[in-house]
Amino acid sequence: MLDEIYAETQASMNKAIEAFKRELTKLRTGRANLSMLDGIRVEYYGAQTPLNQVAALNVAEARLITIKPWDKSLLIAIEKAIVSSNLGITPSNDGEIIRLPIPPLTGELRQKLVKQLKKMTEDARVSARNVRRDMNQLVKDSADYSEDEQHRALAKIQTITDGAISEIDAEADKKEKEIMEV
Repeated sequence: MLDEIYAETQASMNKAIEAFKRELTKLRTGRANLSMLDGIRVEYYGAQTPLNQVAALNVAEARLITIKPWDKSLLIAIEKAIVSSNLGITPSNDGEIIRLPIPPLTGELRQKLVKQLKKMTEDARVSARNVRRDMNQLVKDSADYSEDEQHRALAKIQTITDGAISEIDAEADKKEKEIMEV
């Protein structure tokens, strides 16, 4: 029974870490990265469709993303979707392809992104702590374990939590270095 709780704890922690990593990919750095466009949806035949399903996306250079829609009538809709997404990038449209030049980050913008990263990191830590709290409650509420078994179980859950939080912190440090890289 305790092994099931440990396995569930680890699985939940892994989900929290994966969600955090997905959020990190959306955070802008000075380099072109297609995951920046993941949340962008385009109006296509009356439905909100993900950008990568209506166009070919490419990183042409370190600071340039190109978007070539399969249907040229979508050029304006794609351009509007990018502008309204608050990426802070102005697309240029030549009638065939949309170019997204990634401007270098200013010092002020870097600080703002690091602050946003710190908030995201804290949210991920809170998520891990919530998993710990829930699992601890499961152990405490069960009458199947002696006091010593409960104590060992809570210590093991804490160890799993510490591992998850240190992994979250490592990912955050890596991302912060990318953001601060000039």
